[in-house]
Amino acid sequence: MARRRYGPYVADRLPTPDEVRAVAAPERLAAVRRRIDDAATAAGRDPAEVRLLVATKTLPIGVVRAAVAGGATLLGENRVQELVAHAPALADLDPTWHLIGHLQSNKVAAALDWVQCVQSVDSLALAERLSRRCAALGRDLDAMVQVNVSDEPSKFGVPPDAAASFAAGIATLPHLRLVGFMTIGANTPDEDEVRAGYARLRQVRDDVVGSGLPGTQGARELSMGMSGDLEPAIAEGATIVRIGTAVFGPRPPGRP
Repeated sequence: MARRRYGPYVADRLPTPDEVRAVAAPERLAAVRRRIDDAATAAGRDPAEVRLLVATKTLPIGVVRAAVAGGATLLGENRVQELVAHAPALADLDPTWHLIGHLQSNKVAAALDWVQCVQSVDSLALAERLSRRCAALGRDLDAMVQVNVSDEPSKFGVPPDAAASFAAGIATLPHLRLVGFMTIGANTPDEDEVRAGYARLRQVRDDVVGSGLPGTQGARELSMGMSGDLEPAIAEGATIVRIGTAVFGPRPPGRP
């Protein structure tokens, strides 16, 4: 059998799906950046205002490494167990890590070994646990309030009507820097409904920043929008979009 070349791989076999993902990741990453630039320009915004967070859930380290080598600098993990597997293996490339999934209190210590920001703060108990652990480590942590803008019972996050008061409380905790708000868009094909949820989060952010309460002036980040809806999210003011599928393709069957 003739040896085949696929990107950097030369072998007497076809490349595996993960090898294909690794080879394609830099080009797909560039395509996502073009989408971000186009969406920002269409909304009358500076594309530099929008950061791309690459979501690495369930992916093998070789695929993630290819994305970082291709220019991804901000990575997000949903699960602490994957964070503690991926982060040490990529330490030589020095990406910035955010936790974007639900964080259980008993995993706070492990998460804080690696993350700069927890985007999914949704309870006072969790915020206090993060604050205490940061005090013990002698470090500060960026924190975002996760808001359930669609009021879907299956999603984590504080209700929009409670988000401002909750954020004001988080902003007073030592060693936590309230930097903004995160949400997951409504699970619907109705783009107007999805966009309305993102507009709701923007209003929450504006109300908090405009409140003048201590520690709230820096809460300007809006982490919202994924592969299928980054355009309406950017139109409504997203400063971070969390992208997985558009960079790596659909997750294979059997990977949660």
